[in-house]
Amino acid sequence: MNTDNLRLKAVYPVTSADADMHSRLKLSALVNYLIQSAICSAEKSGFGLSALKEEHLFWVLTRLTLEIYRPLKWGEKAEVETWPKSIERLFYLRDFIVRDEQGEIVAKACSAWLSINLKSKRPTLFNGDKMDAFTKLNAYHALNYSPIKLDGIQKDDTQTITPSYFDIDLNKHVTSTRYIDWMMDCFSLDFHSRHYPTHLSINYMKETMCGENIELSHQDKITKHGFEGFNTNQDKVAFRGSLNFSR
Repeated sequence: MNTDNLRLKAVYPVTSADADMHSRLKLSALVNYLIQSAICSAEKSGFGLSALKEEHLFWVLTRLTLEIYRPLKWGEKAEVETWPKSIERLFYLRDFIVRDEQGEIVAKACSAWLSINLKSKRPTLFNGDKMDAFTKLNAYHALNYSPIKLDGIQKDDTQTITPSYFDIDLNKHVTSTRYIDWMMDCFSLDFHSRHYPTHLSINYMKETMCGENIELSHQDKITKHGFEGFNTNQDKVAFRGSLNFSR
């Protein structure tokens, strides 16, 4: 397999809809760029949604760790490079490098995905060429560590969130980026005016369906913040997150 087909570069203009009130790229918008690039890369490489349906599988993003070195601003462009990197047990790892228009690296990320069987809802590994695609570039790293598995937190502050219409995606559950918005909404306008995230880790553990409630807990450790979203309807943890900010 030609490894050039496994590496994709996509350019995203930072629009006003992607920016916060300080003209900086919103964290959830940046993560959306990564997810959209992953979808396009998988389709291009032959293991996208349509190919997986033939094998009765679908992709689930389960972990993401993102390092940010500077915020992109409204009017700039983000070039996202992504490639399938390796396989760890049942996890398919995919890396990302984000560059500005001058070619400077502004962010790096590593993600972990599961291919889930439509019938059994259990993780299932590919066969044949699709497996090979995830080992061809295992020496090429954005981050030289795997996405971080997060532990539970001390619940210093808790609020209840009921997902609304625009939180739900075409799969009829809360879309991945909305969890990040919920985390970012735990901070005041003044805090956001003085800080920008430098590190995000998030673990997606259980889908949240329309009509279900999330008890969102926040642990404040000054520059490092922990989060846990507990689905009260399912009595299970839906996600865990961690954020670091510039000082």
